[in-house]
Amino acid sequence: MSESLKGKIAAITGAASGIGLACARALIAEGVKVVLIDRAEDRLKALCAELGPNALPLVVDLLKPAEVSAMLPEILALAGGLDIFHANAGAYVGGEVVDGNPDEWDRVLNLNVSAAFRSVHAVLPHLVAQKSGDIVFTSSIAGMVPVVWEPVYTASKFAVQAFVHTTRRQLSKHGVRVGAVLPGPVVTALLDDWPKAKMEEALASGSLMQPVEVADSVVFMLTRPRNVTVRDIVILPNSVDL
Repeated sequence: MSESLKGKIAAITGAASGIGLACARALIAEGVKVVLIDRAEDRLKALCAELGPNALPLVVDLLKPAEVSAMLPEILALAGGLDIFHANAGAYVGGEVVDGNPDEWDRVLNLNVSAAFRSVHAVLPHLVAQKSGDIVFTSSIAGMVPVVWEPVYTASKFAVQAFVHTTRRQLSKHGVRVGAVLPGPVVTALLDDWPKAKMEEALASGSLMQPVEVADSVVFMLTRPRNVTVRDIVILPNSVDL
């Protein structure tokens, strides 16, 4: 049996595109008020105008720690509460380590790991105090199965999985659920640096998913009865053999 999300309040990082935007659309359709968090101010405002009164823009640069740590009062001022926090924002880097750029690695690790963890830390006092809430991470199948083409990205998602599994056990006593959605390849801007031949091959073979398919899984996680936690949900295109 599923539980209604109507009247809940959610905040999603990286909400101006891709999985974050798809999740915002899906939650709004369920009657949720959603704070869309991103650094793309103009795009956020345009999207929220399109999505309607239950979409609220919040401009935050997740690579600026002070802005991340100050998110909670801004979310509460905008939306009047918080029930669901989706740490979705992330960056991707692939390729041979020997040819890699450590400065690019730092950006990916800062966004995928440090900013994600800091954003959850920022909102936790509110969720713990109300003794209810959900935290969802957008992780990756790369956090479960090491992907040879993307060692740094894989390392970042293994860190996310470790944080999810330990934090979930710490927060269960407070009525706060923590889980992760682990998609395989999804058509988003994160794959912009895939080699052209690799992208063309994936599209031709049907081994890429659309963001809405991930969003549907997030809604499933959030609508489970409160005595149930979906710790991890893995979503793969049928042609991906993992």
